[in-house]
Amino acid sequence: MKTISTLFVFCFFATVGLAQVNKKLAAQPDSTKKLLLVDVSCGECNFGMSGNSCDVAIFLNGKEYFVDGVGINDYGHPHAKEGFCMAVHKAEIQGEIVKDRFKATYFNRLEKTKNPTESK
Repeated sequence: MKTISTLFVFCFFATVGLAQVNKKLAAQPDSTKKLLLVDVSCGECNFGMSGNSCDVAIFLNGKEYFVDGVGINDYGHPHAKEGFCMAVHKAEIQGEIVKDRFKATYFNRLEKTKNPTESK
């Protein structure tokens, strides 16, 4: 019984931990900084960027940037119909570009804009 209880507690905390959205990002945009509207998706799957695994990326000012502070699983499974690997979304973001990466301080994914596999 002790083993089952320990297993239950471990599974509960593991599930709660995985369900959390990144707490490092601000819940609301900073009113003193510009709020940017960008395309967001998986950099490798939809923006043609090179990398080792699926990672969130944005398209800003004609260039793609990987995003630090937002995980590929933060908004659901990346390979679900509306996931980052399957669709391009719009997002409101704030942050800065550092060494060719976008360091997000605020991120709000909006509706899907297009599915790369749908006919044009």
